[in-house]
Amino acid sequence: MSLRDPFKLALARKHLVDKSVCRSCGVTNPPKAMKCRKCRSKNLRPKRVKGRAR
Repeated sequence: MSLRDPFKLALARKHLVDKSVCRSCGVTNPPKAMKCRKCRSKNLRPKRVKGRAR
């Protein structure tokens, strides 16, 4: 499914991609999180976007 409407594209990106992932336990966290909500580790990375390297 292709999203052409910029508003819908931004909304989908916000809910699916804009997250942080803990490198220790793999849990997704809010994008501005400083610590993991599950294990309290500070080792977070942004969620990877598939298809961007093409």
